[in-house]
Amino acid sequence: MSKNIKICLSGLGRTGIQTARYLIEQDRGVDLVSCVCSPSSSKAGKNLGEILNCPDIDVPIYSSNDLERCIFNTKPDVAIDFSTPFAALKNAEVFSKMKVGIVMGTTGFTNDEEKKLISIVEKNKGGIILAPNITRGINAMMFLSNLAAKMLVGYDIEIIEMHHNKKLDCPSGTAAKLKKQIKSIPELSKKEIPVSSVRAGGIVGNHKIMIAGENDMLEITHQSFSRNAFAEGALFAANFIFNKTGIYEMKDAMNYKQIIMDCLDEEVNCKNKFAKG
Repeated sequence: MSKNIKICLSGLGRTGIQTARYLIEQDRGVDLVSCVCSPSSSKAGKNLGEILNCPDIDVPIYSSNDLERCIFNTKPDVAIDFSTPFAALKNAEVFSKMKVGIVMGTTGFTNDEEKKLISIVEKNKGGIILAPNITRGINAMMFLSNLAAKMLVGYDIEIIEMHHNKKLDCPSGTAAKLKKQIKSIPELSKKEIPVSSVRAGGIVGNHKIMIAGENDMLEITHQSFSRNAFAEGALFAANFIFNKTGIYEMKDAMNYKQIIMDCLDEEVNCKNKFAKG
């Protein structure tokens, strides 16, 4: 019988709390052993059961100032981070030094901060999976958008992202990464790709890319109905980074290359079958 992965959850905002609920509800494969919050948070020193109003839950909440003690006491295999760029950078130093794999769900890093984060993990020979949007659906959308942009060179491209009115980073990390990936295509490196942002109500997350020509238009849209989409993606990423070292993205966890190779093999086999027939 394989052991459960022990998770430390860093960040107890909206997404963090929902992720905590999701992890606790899992029947097998994972144990939420600890949570971490900012030193100024009223949650520090409490039990997660108090926060969720579930007295049967016994998961300690540590201040990030006590992160080493948290890791020593609860021995997590993987940390899932939904905090802030400042906190995530500080905590990544400790997690990677103490050989805790990192699922980085925090968004809003500048380019320099992301480079620093990678440098910290590499220096400590740790493992991290970087995911500005950790849902599997949005990562599939990014993959399909890249393919479509390569096929439709010459079309106009625009990205629209919508989130709740309390989301701080604008545009979203996902929209910024989507734009960056498309502009990495040599033929599109100088193309203007506008990004429009909406912050309204309680929108969980909505991303749309429009690829428009003179006579037709392709739209690819991803919509999150619940923050469980982030929690499910985080657990998927945690299973991937468990016992690994190095720098990864969700495209590695989702095995894009193998999927493309399988599709090409199927096409070749189909052509061979018709040729023989």
